[in-house]
Amino acid sequence: MPYSLSNHPHHHDHQPAHGHSDVPSDPALRTKALESLLTEKGLVDPAAIDAWVEAYEKKIGPRRGAQVVARAWVDPNFKGRLLRDATGAIETLGFLGREAQHIVVVENTPAIHNLVVCTLCSCYPWGLLGLPPRWYKAAPYRARAVIDPRGVLAEFGLALGDEVEVRVWDSTAELRYLVLPERPGGTEHLSEAELAALVTRDAMIGVAKAGALREGRA
Repeated sequence: MPYSLSNHPHHHDHQPAHGHSDVPSDPALRTKALESLLTEKGLVDPAAIDAWVEAYEKKIGPRRGAQVVARAWVDPNFKGRLLRDATGAIETLGFLGREAQHIVVVENTPAIHNLVVCTLCSCYPWGLLGLPPRWYKAAPYRARAVIDPRGVLAEFGLALGDEVEVRVWDSTAELRYLVLPERPGGTEHLSEAELAALVTRDAMIGVAKAGALREGRA
């Protein structure tokens, strides 16, 4: 079900009482420090980590999700199954694994626009979209996407008319959401592969429309 403000508890950011920390405050620095420590203890292989990151950044995400969307645009039967049983439909494309399971696909239409968030942490369909963007994991997006979704969309350059209903979907560890964007007009002549090239990660989260390539955010 889409998120309802009536049952959404207010979130507050609490700063630690002490004035210092034993680890760097920047998440990237903390991650690097943890990686160095695990490497020093022989628990991880830096080359394996690099290969894993590259696979999710360049080989998986967001290409797999884009292929799912493009197939839905050209195949009404696949689209119908995708909206009824997303996990089963996605498996027919060979995209298996835990991160591609327990998916619900919600469709954008001229009257309805869907936006995905994870208010508790950063639950996200890694197996379809690759690594989540930094802003998706940030507290301001997680809070404001529920409280002021139209304002958030406007900051991403997506202004919707009052006649469009905005639905916010809260992903969890057990259930992740993927937006099926509207197919851009004038694309009837494009192949499935060409259509997939129009589908961005942001469009499948719901902060952009397909075909409207955006720059400057990572």
